[in-house]
Amino acid sequence: MAEYAEHEVIQGCLKKDRVYEEYLYKKYYSLFLAVCARYGRNMQDAKQLLNDGFVRIFMSIGTFRNEGSFEGWMRKIMVNTCLEYLKSSEFKKGNHTIHKEVIEDNTKHAVYNEAISNINTNDLIALLQSLPSVTRTVFNLFVFEDYTHNEIAALLHMSTGTSHWHVHHARKILQQLIVTKNKLYEQQ
Repeated sequence: MAEYAEHEVIQGCLKKDRVYEEYLYKKYYSLFLAVCARYGRNMQDAKQLLNDGFVRIFMSIGTFRNEGSFEGWMRKIMVNTCLEYLKSSEFKKGNHTIHKEVIEDNTKHAVYNEAISNINTNDLIALLQSLPSVTRTVFNLFVFEDYTHNEIAALLHMSTGTSHWHVHHARKILQQLIVTKNKLYEQQ
């Protein structure tokens, strides 16, 4: 695959040149598929979100103002595409839980390095996809996208305490799943 400078790619995409659009798609496919996989229920959803996100990127590339990184600008579009998908399906069906306060759990779970080293990327994505949709969304925004609890609360129309609870709940579930998965590996 030929290498192009970022400004060349942007200009080419503005002109709707398929060569540059394909280059941009292929260059960021894996990175953004990983982002979408964290929000989708499965890989089919993730691929659909990825394609929807790229359509939005191509349609709005003229709004990129060279303020900040181009990759960051595209990532924000991908995340917003995922959030809009979740709001239109899961949220409207009422499949979310609102907790008014952070639930404190003093139970400590030890997740050993060996357990984590036994999990490959696909297994980790599957674990993330197994989280309840709102919990998965809050966890992704907080851990992977660096949103604050206040920003998440405003974005998803929940209290900051609820945002804290979802992150705590996700960590607890993931720790339990990793420990269980590690036990299965040890038995093999």
